[in-house]
Amino acid sequence: MISLSAQTERMAESLAAMTAQTGKALAGLTVMFAMFQNYFPCELRVIIMDCYDKLVNFVYPYIQITFPEFQGDGFRRSKAYSTIERYLNANSTKQAKRLDAYVFDDCDTVVLSVANNEEVADEFKGIKVWWTSREHNPNKQSISFWPREDEKKYFRLTFYRKHRHRITAEYLKHVMEEGKAITVQERRRKLCTNKAGDGGSGLGNGFGGGGIWSEVVFEHPATFATLAMDPIRKEQIVRDLMYFSKSEDYYKNVGKAWKRGYLLYGPPGTGKSTMIAAMANLLQYDVYDLELTAVDNNTELRKLLINTTSKSLIVIEDIDCSIDVTAKREDEDENEDEDGEEEEEEKNPVNEEKKKKKKKKKQSKVTLSGLLNTIDGLWSACPGERIIVFTTNHVEKLDKALIRRGRMDEHIELSYCGFEAFKILAKNYLEVDSHELFAKIRQLLNETEMSPADVADKLMRKSDGEDVDGNLMSLIKALEEVQEKNKAAKLEEKEKKVAKGNESSDQALEENGHMIKL
Repeated sequence: MISLSAQTERMAESLAAMTAQTGKALAGLTVMFAMFQNYFPCELRVIIMDCYDKLVNFVYPYIQITFPEFQGDGFRRSKAYSTIERYLNANSTKQAKRLDAYVFDDCDTVVLSVANNEEVADEFKGIKVWWTSREHNPNKQSISFWPREDEKKYFRLTFYRKHRHRITAEYLKHVMEEGKAITVQERRRKLCTNKAGDGGSGLGNGFGGGGIWSEVVFEHPATFATLAMDPIRKEQIVRDLMYFSKSEDYYKNVGKAWKRGYLLYGPPGTGKSTMIAAMANLLQYDVYDLELTAVDNNTELRKLLINTTSKSLIVIEDIDCSIDVTAKREDEDENEDEDGEEEEEEKNPVNEEKKKKKKKKKQSKVTLSGLLNTIDGLWSACPGERIIVFTTNHVEKLDKALIRRGRMDEHIELSYCGFEAFKILAKNYLEVDSHELFAKIRQLLNETEMSPADVADKLMRKSDGEDVDGNLMSLIKALEEVQEKNKAAKLEEKEKKVAKGNESSDQALEENGHMIKL
């Protein structure tokens, strides 16, 4: 017991001596550093510090890379910083004891970021690296309206010198790709439309704030699982879309812009808009609904498409009505009102307002050539990974140059409801896979043309008291009514043809009789 106490006393004495010596050494270093700062010439201090840095770098086994939060002019948040933040949130924040939480405008989920001075480790192909969150606080006193000028955050990546090539060539690329993928999964997707009458200035009264495009959150629930169409054709479309989304390298190798065109055509109510929503939900893309009649000229059209993002669908619905039909209607109105129009407008202020609107419409000079060059010319590659979708009820009206392969790569006909599409609707609305009335419905669908929208309307439950049998019988009744109308229309058409034939025969007899008299 006495020997243990003696050992403890000796250790305490030696520790006190070491502490005293360390204090003296630190004091001596402080004095030397003060003398170095005060008495050594500035040029000599620079040379000595350079030699010191070189010596440290020679023996220091690590390399450090810094990623600041703001770049350039200091007003734009660095995309690299945001991407790393998402990556560390998904992969390394479980190690950190202190975290900062954020909710960004484009994201519904809470983003956790490593707090200041926290360090987390990551591993890539057996190589260990360390990420540290830091914050630079300037010593100078200043008053600023921008906090980021005073506190500059950054991530610092540290790794062994011998792994330099693997980290810079492979690991950083891996971090960027993973971070972008996580951002896409977590972000709010947008439904955008162009603002009418802005001329690309972004000064209109849009419902989503400033900019050329107005936007809202895209929340359409449609999926390919609930889309009423032939299952085989549906599977082909899904495979085509998924292959496109993963084919960046393939498009680069063949020398084509990373884009794809889809032409959706068919009668009204056959699911063209629903398919667009299903495509966006499948690929997690934004949707830009482009209204061509609101675009003044080709230059504005090009500006609109340049201001779209990658991972997006560019949609022009009813394209046959967007330019040509509108122009024809205006020409017809002008011809009908040509006589006395000016005199009437001078007297009537309402007509004067109409005249102003008509003149504004006439300023729209988007041409077919301009549209073709924008979607398939040099500008079509900015940005990449986009799908361009045209819809129409009358495909025969479209110019062949507009829908040729290479511009519209996939032509998808959405026709009237068949039995396979009906079964999907019955599963969606009534939650039944089979029923004794299905045979009758199959027969009627084979003989009658009814759109999926009309079929869905009959299957949708509109009150608590409705049952499966009642909805199916309602559909059968509607199909039978359409069938009777079609029969009546065909009979009427046949009677008209017979009457026209009889009239032609009577006219021919009269002409023959007249010739005989002569």
